Amino acid sequence: MSAHAGERPTIRILDWALAEPLAMPLREQVFVVEQGVPAELERDEFDPLCRHAVAELPDGRVVGTGRLLPDGHIGRMAVDAAWRGRGVGGQVLQALVAEARARGMGEVVLNAQLQAQAFYCAHGFVAEGGVFMDAGIEHRTMRRRL
Repeated sequence: MSAHAGERPTIRILDWALAEPLAMPLREQVFVVEQGVPAELERDEFDPLCRHAVAELPDGRVVGTGRLLPDGHIGRMAVDAAWRGRGVGGQVLQALVAEARARGMGEVVLNAQLQAQAFYCAHGFVAEGGVFMDAGIEHRTMRRRL
């Protein structure tokens, strides 16, 4: 059994003022440190307009995050390396989809990194269009009707 066997994160949907100190360290670790995205591209003017999902362990550690833009785009999905493949990303995604539905949105859209496409397909997203580069990483647009 691993040290965090049985620990399950709690997902909260927060405004940026509360989400920023929780989500940004994980986003910087995943996108800037692991994936080499320039720090100035990782932060943008949309964060304050978004609803943010934060996956927190009982001890306060943040192991997942993502955001929902006012236009129904989901983005900045990030899961702590030690927690990947354990359902955290799915929990975050489901919370963001539920938030979009609660806000009356008819669909959600995201730009998936290619290696994550199967994950989003498993959550009801359908790929559309071709592959494009964003921050030096291959992506594909995916959509899910609500």
